[in-house]
Formats: sequence, C-alpha cells, structure tokens
Amino acid sequence: MSERSGFLFCADPLRASRPDPQFAAEAAAARAAGGRIALVDHDALLAGDAAGAVARVARDSGPYWYRGWMIPSDRYAELESALGARGCALLTGAADYRRAHELPCWYEEFRELTPRSVWSVMAPGAPAPTVGEAAGLAAPLGPGPGIVKDYVKSRKHEWHEACYVPELADRDRLAAVVSRFVELQGGFLAGGVVLRSFEPFVEGGEARVWWVDGRAVLITAHPDTPDRAPAPELSAVREAVGRLGPRWITTDLALREDGVWRVVEVGDGQVSGLPAGAEAEGLFTALAAAALR
Repeated sequence: MSERSGFLFCADPLRASRPDPQFAAEAAAARAAGGRIALVDHDALLAGDAAGAVARVARDSGPYWYRGWMIPSDRYAELESALGARGCALLTGAADYRRAHELPCWYEEFRELTPRSVWSVMAPGAPAPTVGEAAGLAAPLGPGPGIVKDYVKSRKHEWHEACYVPELADRDRLAAVVSRFVELQGGFLAGGVVLRSFEPFVEGGEARVWWVDGRAVLITAHPDTPDRAPAPELSAVREAVGRLGPRWITTDLALREDGVWRVVEVGDGQVSGLPAGAEAEGLFTALAAAALR
C-alpha cells in the first residue's frame, strides 16, 4: 500500500486515461500536494457497473478521497464496495457520505443554525404529493413563505415555478410548486421532497466553507456567485461540523437580514463545487495531510 495520499477523480469521458477537464486543475493541485491520482468512470458508476467504474484503480493502492461529480448515496455505497474488492478504501465511507450529502441526515446537528425543515420520502418517478399531502407536510412549518427542494438540491433557477412558495398556507399554490419541482427533477429526485421555511438574506452572496477534520481550511464564494466572497462567523458552525462527524464537508452560509449568519446547505466536500478562480492548493494540501492521519 502506498504511503502517499490518494485522490480518485472522475475520468474524462472522451479519454479515460486523464481526469475530466472540469477537474484537471484540481488534479494538478492534488499532485502538487504529493497525492497519487486514480480515475473512476462516473458514467459506468451511475449505470450500475461499479466494478467497471473502478477497473483502472490499481489493486491494494490504499485509501482515497473521491473528487468529482455528484453521486447518489446508493451508488456511492456501490463504489465503496467495488474499491474494497480491489483492496482499496474511501476516506469518506458511504455512511458518512450520506450523512453530509442528504438534508435529513445533517439537519439535526444544524437545527438551530438553518431554516426549519420538514420532508417526506419519495421515489423518483412516483406521483407528486396531492394538495392534501403537501399541506399536511407543510403544516409543522406554519404560515409564511417557503422553499421546495429534495434531499440534496433545489431548482432555484426556476425560482417562482419550482422552488419558492410565497405562502405555505396557500394549499393550491404549494401543491403546484411541489408538483412542478417533482416533474422537473424526474428520475434525478434525491430521497424525497423537502420543505423549508424561507428566510430573507442580504445581498452579497453565500460563502462556502471547506472543512477537513473539523477545521475550516478554505473559505470561498459560492459557485453561483464567484465574484462575491463574504466572511462569515464560524464558531457555532464549527461545533455543529464537529458533531456531524464526516471528515471533509462544506457548509454554505448567508447573512440573514437581522445580521445572523445562517447555514443554507451542508454538503460532502468530495462533490461540492469550487467557484471559478478559487485557489485549490491549500485545500488539497490539507486533504493530503489528513489522508495520512
């Protein structure tokens, strides 16, 4: 087994021997930090061929951080098993990946720091909730505006159509937004439907904080607003990150209009996007060191 830290990047779909161009700069940063690079076929993994996806990973080549496109939690578990069959491992196991990746798994640890949320399990392709079902789900949140998403993502770029509900007590409008969200997500619906209380934030964008072993090693802008980089207060968030447990996660923070920093989203760092222009060297140096602990 190699003593160098390992990074498992998505391969270029057009040339399997090199990293996906989206992650080429990060792979270079990982190499500069002393990491060894292996490649995984993301398309094969999503298609259910985990063994084929890791066929280019050398046997007994040690533990890896994954770095690439988002993976559904069940497929990530298959990736972990396929690597195990080759004598390798992931530094973020499948249970910790789900814990950071899906809102119902991280919500309790961040309850006081994030908008109130409720959810229901729903399989991709299942019928959207009825008017009564949507209203029943929203009832614990009380009246006021809300947000519709699934366990992992929203459709904020279809804000009025499939994300924002001006009044959760408006049963028909709520059901319409939920139904449209479910329709647009289609087979990519992750876990189920989540409703969140809407909180007003100041203009200025979100900050994405990158945590490795409980330490904030990098603060960047959010990829949607790469030209805006607020500086959030992190003490309460640091405590919640420590309670959650996974070794490499991200938290997206925004400043509410009353001056309180709020956690908008938590994510597994392996599949969180770096904004354009962000310097990745420090992040991969921290990951390389953490991999050897």
